[in-house]
Amino acid sequence: MKILKSLSKKFSFLFFVLISNSSNSNEPIDIWDLENIKNEDSIKLESNKNLPNDFTNSNVISNNSNLIYVEQEEKIESNKIELIGLYDPAENDLNLNMWDLSDGEKIIKIIEKIQNIELSNDAQKIYEKIILTNAFPPEKNISIDKFINLKIHWLIKKDNLDLIKEFIMKNDQEKFNSELIKHYLDKNLSLGKIDNACEIFSIIKTLPENDYILKYKIYCLIQKDQKEIAQLQYDLIKEAGFKDNFFDKSFNYLMGYNNNSEIRISQENLLNFHLSYLSIKNFSFEPNENTKKIIWQYLSSNNLLTKVNDIDLEDREKIKSFEKATNDGSYKQSDLLDLYTRFQFNIYQIISVFDAYRLLPNHEARALLYQAFLVSKDPDTQIKLLEILKKEFDDDRLGKAFDKELLRLIQTIDREKISVENLEFYELQLSKLGKDKQKIKYNNKILHQSKIINYFNGNISKEKIEKDLDKMLKKIKKNKKYYFSTKDNILIESLISDGIKVPEKYENMLDLNKSNIPTDIEVMINDGEIAMILLRLVEIIGEDDLVDLGTETIYFIISTLNKLNIDKIRNDIILQVIPVKV
Repeated sequence: MKILKSLSKKFSFLFFVLISNSSNSNEPIDIWDLENIKNEDSIKLESNKNLPNDFTNSNVISNNSNLIYVEQEEKIESNKIELIGLYDPAENDLNLNMWDLSDGEKIIKIIEKIQNIELSNDAQKIYEKIILTNAFPPEKNISIDKFINLKIHWLIKKDNLDLIKEFIMKNDQEKFNSELIKHYLDKNLSLGKIDNACEIFSIIKTLPENDYILKYKIYCLIQKDQKEIAQLQYDLIKEAGFKDNFFDKSFNYLMGYNNNSEIRISQENLLNFHLSYLSIKNFSFEPNENTKKIIWQYLSSNNLLTKVNDIDLEDREKIKSFEKATNDGSYKQSDLLDLYTRFQFNIYQIISVFDAYRLLPNHEARALLYQAFLVSKDPDTQIKLLEILKKEFDDDRLGKAFDKELLRLIQTIDREKISVENLEFYELQLSKLGKDKQKIKYNNKILHQSKIINYFNGNISKEKIEKDLDKMLKKIKKNKKYYFSTKDNILIESLISDGIKVPEKYENMLDLNKSNIPTDIEVMINDGEIAMILLRLVEIIGEDDLVDLGTETIYFIISTLNKLNIDKIRNDIILQVIPVKV
C-alpha cells in the first residue's frame, strides 16, 4: 500500500507538469460542425452582430471557420457561436435562425406552461424536434446558458438514456454538461447498469470540474480494477482541496486499505447510497414514502426491496409506499395486484362492493374492487369495477401504477356481451393500443381517402400527383352530391402549398382558406417567429393524441405549417390524422 501511494504521488507531480505545459500551449480550437448551413455569409453576419461599434473592417478578420479575430495589441479570440442540440435544422425544414426574432421571456413562459402538461406522444415528438434542433439562441431577454438549460432540463425530464448519451457525445462541452452527466450516471446506476454509467468517461473529452462526477470516475476506475489510476486521481483531487469524509472511508475500504468501512448508510445522493451498499456488511435498508425515487429504483434493480408476500398488511404506510413505488416503476403493476389479493374481505363486502368500497381506506378500497372484478362473471359489472378502480388510482395520482394492467384486464372481457352504456369506457381504453401499426384503407371515391395521400409519403412525384388529382377532381365534378370535407380542404391546400397546380376549371368547386388560424399565431407568422409558433402548437396539442383533435384544429395546424413551409412535420401529421386506418 505504501509503495502504491508513493508511486501515485510521483505520478501526481508528473501529471501536474504535463497539465501545466498543456494549458500554456496554443492549441487549435474545436469548431462546431455546421456543414449543412446553406448560407455561410449570413452566419458570419450574425457572428459580427455582437462586435462593438468601434471595431472597423481593418481590424476584424473573418475566416471560413466562423471565428473572428480582433487585432489590437495582440489577437484576441472572440467567443464562438454556441450551437447546442442534436438535429440538423434541414431534417425538419427548420433553420438556424428559428429562435432569432422571439423574446426570451415569452419563450420561457410558454415552455413553463408546456412542462406542466403531460404531453401526448405526438406533442412530445414535435417538441423534441424544436428543442433539440441546432439553432442560434434568441437575442432578447435570455442568456445562452439559460437557453441551453431549457434543452438539458427537458432531456432530464424525458429520461431517455440513449438520447441523453447522444446529446452528451455531440455536445461535449464542460460548461453545459455537468447536470446532464450526473443524471446519466445516476440513472444508469439506479437501473443496475454500472458498465453503461462508467462507459461515459471513455466517451467525453472534457470532464466537468464537478466533485460528484470526479468521485464517480474514481469509483468506476476501482470497479474496472484500475486501482493505480484510481489512487492517482484520488490524490490529485485531495491535493486540490477535496474534502469528503464519507467518500474517503468508502475509497479506503474499496481499495482494500481497511477491512471495516466504519460508515453508516448515506442517502445524500445515489453514489453514496451505492457505496454504502458495497461497504457495509449485511446491508439492510427499508425505504419509506419519503425515500427518493431513484433510491427506490436502485433497490428494485438490485433485488433489495421487500417481497410482496413479506409486506405487513396492517402497515398502512408500507402499503402506501408500495403503491407509490409501483407508480414510479420500482415494482411491477402485477406485484401490486398480487398484494391486493392478500387482503381478506367478507362475502357481504364482495357482494355489495359498489357501496362497501366507499367505507374503506383508499388502498383497501382498491383491493376490494380488484378482488370483486376477479370473482365477477358479468361483463357489465367488470367494466364498471375497472372504471371505478381506474378513478381510485387517478384520484390518488397513482395512474401509472395501473394503466398497463388495466389494458390487459379489459382485453379479457368479451365485447359482444357489454351493454351500449358501458362500451364507451371499454373502447376508450382499447383505442390506446396499436394506433401506429394500423394500415391505411384507401377509398378512391373520397379525395382525402384516395391514394393521393401517398404523395405525403414521398412516394409520388409532383408531375404524377397533378395528373392523379386532375382525374380525381374530374370524377368529383360529375358527382353533384359530393361534399368537400375539411379533410379534403387540408389535402388540397397542402398540395397547393407545395406548388401542385390545380386546373382553373375546378377552382369554383373548392372552398379553401377557411382554417381560422388563431390571431396570436397569425401575428407570429407575420413576425417570422418560427420556434415560438411551433411551441404554441405543442401547447395546443397538449395531452391529446393528434387523432383525437377536432378536424378544425387539425386544419389550422396544417395551414400554419404550410405558411411556414415546414413540410416534413406537416406530412407526418397528415399521414397520421387524415387517412382511414384499419
